[in-house]
Amino acid sequence: MKLGDLFYETWHALAANKGRSFLTILGIVIGITAVIAMTSLIAGVQNMLMGELGLSQARQVSISAYTSTGMTFEDLDKLKAGMPDYEILTGSAYASAEITLADGQKSYFSLIGVRPDYFAANGSRLKEGRFFTDSEERNGARLIVVNGDFGLQLFGSADVDMLGKSVRLGNDDYTIVGVLETSSFMGGAPLFVPFTTAQTRLDGERSISQIVGFAREDTDMEQLVESTRDYVARYLNVEPENVGVYSLDSAIKQLETTIASFSLLMGAVASISLFVGGIGIMNMMLTNVTERIREIGLRKSLGARRRDITKQFLLEAIMLCVTGGVFGIVFGFAAAWGLSGVVGAVQPGMSLTPVLAPEVVAGAVGVCVAIGIVFGYYPARRAAKLDPVESLRYQ
Repeated sequence: MKLGDLFYETWHALAANKGRSFLTILGIVIGITAVIAMTSLIAGVQNMLMGELGLSQARQVSISAYTSTGMTFEDLDKLKAGMPDYEILTGSAYASAEITLADGQKSYFSLIGVRPDYFAANGSRLKEGRFFTDSEERNGARLIVVNGDFGLQLFGSADVDMLGKSVRLGNDDYTIVGVLETSSFMGGAPLFVPFTTAQTRLDGERSISQIVGFAREDTDMEQLVESTRDYVARYLNVEPENVGVYSLDSAIKQLETTIASFSLLMGAVASISLFVGGIGIMNMMLTNVTERIREIGLRKSLGARRRDITKQFLLEAIMLCVTGGVFGIVFGFAAAWGLSGVVGAVQPGMSLTPVLAPEVVAGAVGVCVAIGIVFGYYPARRAAKLDPVESLRYQ
């Protein structure tokens, strides 16, 4: 039988039972819809998180040392000289000040005193404005860099243009020179002021409370974490257990592993629907074989071979599965966009864009073909083995 004739006969056989065919493929549609929706959303979440972290931030290292004397920037300069794998090694100190809010209420806010290189090491991105300069930091300038979501608290509106406005900290007015992009990782992050300003004007900590490093390109991050812990411990004359070193690279890898595990779990749950759908395909095909015994006998009496009968019924099962898969892909991606809209409504400011990867579509189609072959082979072989004489006599 020619391939064109095979497809023609298959199409007419399925079209003759539209209602039954539709109900049969529902299991496949539901299973593929669940798989596509989950994988698209998970890929979107991964892209969103990676976008927040930034690929370059895999080179970021956070260092905390438990010592009674504390650390200064002079100590950091000496540490950096002994650890050439770091492009930047900087730190920050906490301070607090009374701030007058938009509603007239006064409240104490935490601030972070930093040097300009802290923003580069921490991967901070500007929405507008600039960071303060080295000379402004040394002179204790009354300047602030704020997070993008502070407008509502400080000025009563989330859409206010904060750049250039003044904020009352304690007894002094400070000018906002930079606004950072709002990040779900920073959330309600403190305000940033020059390190010298925090020490001299806001009674900030004299020692550095957190050390942030930014490794040079192509550095082995796992090895750098170990060498950093040992070197800082020797410098401070403390046990390595008293030095905490964490790289964002390990957090990113852990995130990727977690997302991959979650995707596998969701795929396993959705595969139950596919299995049920496959059983439905087999049930329909066995019913078709029973209803078309006389037709099979007639085809065989006219010269149809076993493999022709097998191909016809196998192709019917495959077409059912692929049709269900196509509808499942469309409905799944639509469902992913719908769910992302719900997430955006529930969590304002969170932009989640589903990602439909080509390999996922190819995999879904491949799974549908495999289901058609696995669950359609037995009915097809049963039809092919029917005796033509007995089939023609079947009532």
